Amino acid sequence: MTDTIADMLTRIKNAYLANKDEVRMPSSKVLLAVAETMQKAGYLEKVAEEKNSRGQAELVLTLKYVETTPAVTDLKRVSKPGCRVYVTAAEIPQVLHGYGLAILSTSKGILSGSDAKQQSVGGELLAEIW
Repeated sequence: MTDTIADMLTRIKNAYLANKDEVRMPSSKVLLAVAETMQKAGYLEKVAEEKNSRGQAELVLTLKYVETTPAVTDLKRVSKPGCRVYVTAAEIPQVLHGYGLAILSTSKGILSGSDAKQQSVGGELLAEIW
């Protein structure tokens, strides 16, 4: 597997479609940062890192529902391994007219689109969530 972020987003989307309470996946620093950004924006209830039975780090995401409706309507991977998408601070898109979330990989770490604009940094546009 070469695109772990796309795998993470697909697992989250499938878990929401199946009305699961949590989703587990192999952990990495980038995936943990993306998940924490989603949690700060209110799309995930809880983010934790646990060891599985083989001693490997595993990312456990507790999904958030508003009554019975999933907090996430859709997820879109923007920058892919075959076609990277970079934006400046002025070009950061407003997802769903400001109701969605853009996730960027910047020189200051993984940031939401609003945080990146506030800090006036651009970077690789990883994903859009709404």
